[in-house]
Amino acid sequence: MTTPRRTRFPLPLDAVVERKPAPERTAGMPAIDAARKAAVPIVPAAQTPPNALKPLSSAITASAMQRGRKPALSSTPQPVAPGSAVEARTSAATAGGGGMASDRARGALTARLRASGIRDERVLRAIGTVPRHLFMEPGLASQAYEDAALPIGHQQTISKPSVVARMIELLREGLPPDQPLARVLEIGTGCGYQAAVLSLAAEEVFSIERIRPLHEQAKANLRPLRLPNVRLHYGDGMLGLPQAAPFSSIILAAAGMEVPEALLEQLAIGGRLIAPVAVPAGAGGQGGAQQLLLIERLNRHRFHRTALEAVFFVPLKSGTI
Repeated sequence: MTTPRRTRFPLPLDAVVERKPAPERTAGMPAIDAARKAAVPIVPAAQTPPNALKPLSSAITASAMQRGRKPALSSTPQPVAPGSAVEARTSAATAGGGGMASDRARGALTARLRASGIRDERVLRAIGTVPRHLFMEPGLASQAYEDAALPIGHQQTISKPSVVARMIELLREGLPPDQPLARVLEIGTGCGYQAAVLSLAAEEVFSIERIRPLHEQAKANLRPLRLPNVRLHYGDGMLGLPQAAPFSSIILAAAGMEVPEALLEQLAIGGRLIAPVAVPAGAGGQGGAQQLLLIERLNRHRFHRTALEAVFFVPLKSGTI
């Protein structure tokens, strides 16, 4: 018997997206929600309990059989051995991604991030879990695990893994690896990659995109991953999402001259906001220069700002298109 869907706002991703079969390049991939709260140590796949995984829908199973492969398995929101969901998902992504998501490619990327100074193990695990090649055009998939920003259309880019990791690590500063961020607001969904990484580092992720085609693209990219804690919204990111506020963390994927006041108001007391901002030419910087800005809300009226390293992001704009 089917349980009636309860109406609530904001709606989860699968409540607002028409269910369609997974595209060819993602068919057979298991969900990664179970990895979101998994402990940092990874247990070999041989230790996976036989009843920890569950078959996907019959449509996906039939598709996999037609291609001559054993039907992939899907982890469901139930207890699994630490690392088992990660390893099962990596194996399926490798089979469907032409080797682009192999353990070696993921491990090499994680090693480079660790060598560059990323220390938060939950962030490193998330970067090593999300199949970045599935968030870009097939022609660019061979560059997916390089530390580079790549075009996703509409004059936008998918951020460098090192920048994504750095910004999330700054939001998580002081938290132990097994404690996720609480409620996160992302400004600029883009192709959905950063939202997927955030889903493994936070309890709830709300993401806003102002460009309609990118919003639809992100929904299509995230649909096969079946992330229950990600909610996508089409709208003006500079206005934030007051109906879901306050947020313990806010992250901006575009650079403005300053952080919008509406976003500061939606930051919880004790919360953190990380954003790229333009450096005024008169402040010793060059025209077009940007830097990361970390803002911590101390109380209702006081904010502490810390200017960090130089970065380069697309411009933050208002309105929707």
